[in-house]
Amino acid sequence: MTYEPVELNLTDPTNGFMHFVLYTEARLGVASSSLNAELAIEAQQAVTPHFQEWLGRLVRCEPNALHCTLVEPTKIPTLFHPCVTEDTNSPSAVSGSGCMCRRTFYDPEFGLPVVAKHFKHRGEGGTDEWSYKTFAPLALRPDDVFSRFHTGRSLFWARTEKGDLSILPQREGHGYGVGYGGGGPHTLAAYLTQLAKTDGQNTAVATSYSPEEAHPAILNWTQSSAADRGANELSLNVLKAMVQG
Repeated sequence: MTYEPVELNLTDPTNGFMHFVLYTEARLGVASSSLNAELAIEAQQAVTPHFQEWLGRLVRCEPNALHCTLVEPTKIPTLFHPCVTEDTNSPSAVSGSGCMCRRTFYDPEFGLPVVAKHFKHRGEGGTDEWSYKTFAPLALRPDDVFSRFHTGRSLFWARTEKGDLSILPQREGHGYGVGYGGGGPHTLAAYLTQLAKTDGQNTAVATSYSPEEAHPAILNWTQSSAADRGANELSLNVLKAMVQG
């Protein structure tokens, strides 16, 4: 299908998943997002302040069909298993105190699903960590205006004029990256250029970006090594100055 940003109100929280486009192939057992980019967030990425801020607003909920698209079909039953810390007889418990369970959440700002995966060694003092999977929104909410861009540990965030934090809108098949010459930095630079040129108003990701849509000054930043040192940010005013300069 052809997606045009103006055709859909993509992030109305009152409608939840209504605007999430699902791709399925029943014969092959495939069910996944057709437009929203799937994000896998490893445990070492989850320590950043921005991730912790986002995590703090998530709401725990019962698993639903959208959560099932974030795990392998054979792992869907684990969405319904309690953690070993809640039930030592959980089917996801390993040798009494280890755990391989999953927890399900949703982001109340966008209605998108989040699945947390637990990895806990048995006994005391071993690994005990959580990793996460979710989908990126395709735009900020209808009344949101972009104000600031943040990046750190290969995660990308947008903050609105109201101060709300969001995963940076992203389309499936068009990943972001920094610190090298390639498609990821080009796509990110093109999206940031779009934000700068529209004064933060047009936050919907395009179906694709041509190379010339990335402003050279912004592209130089996304390709530079400085862009991936810890947590970095660019305000809308800085992005506009880069485009106008």
